[in-house]
Amino acid sequence: MTKVQLPGQGKELVVFCIVNDSRCSECGQELRRGSFITLEEGRALCLPCADLDHLWFLPRGDTALTRRTTKYSRIHPVVVRWSRTRKRYERQGILAEPEAIEKAERECLADAELREARRKRAARRRMELDQVHITAFAQKIRQYFPHCPPGEEMQIAEHACRKYSGRIGRSAAAKRLDEQAIRLAVMAHIRHCYTRYDELLFQRWSRHQARTEVKDEIEEVLSQWEKRMADLRVSSEQ
Repeated sequence: MTKVQLPGQGKELVVFCIVNDSRCSECGQELRRGSFITLEEGRALCLPCADLDHLWFLPRGDTALTRRTTKYSRIHPVVVRWSRTRKRYERQGILAEPEAIEKAERECLADAELREARRKRAARRRMELDQVHITAFAQKIRQYFPHCPPGEEMQIAEHACRKYSGRIGRSAAAKRLDEQAIRLAVMAHIRHCYTRYDELLFQRWSRHQARTEVKDEIEEVLSQWEKRMADLRVSSEQ
């Protein structure tokens, strides 16, 4: 059997889901696309010739079922398939003993409600933490930009901190409520809502050209939103 190094994994017994028609090097059986093979000294073997035809295929997707099946099956080769798009092997599931899969399925059915309750609690907790972060982010916007229109600080925060968006509000600096991260989020909002930036992009201006064109407009709005804070600072120094 062939062992290959998969990203993030140790050496594992691997079965390949082929993307092109092939033929078993030992028995000569024609193997259609989607068939499972192993490689032995560079030769393709069908599962019967590799002594793996007693195993069932368990697709990926159910983490609990896969974890339990792996625990109970004495042998559990990982099934991979070559991705032409990503130029790498990607995990498709495992092969495992039928008895192990059935035992794992029974256990998963027995505690399905408990696991679902835990999942929902975890999701609620993440949502609560996200809302706390958004609220704190909005409060900082109001602190640094006191002349920002009422309610708009929350709109900026919700957009900047949207989960999985990759926006500035999800960065490590934003989670520390760093002033520069807050400022970048506000600038992005002003760019889209208070300047001709989007219109210029629609007119096929490059992003760099459009940002340069509206830079002064952004600075003017920033100055207006910060003005009250600046006035308070001057007043406190007098």
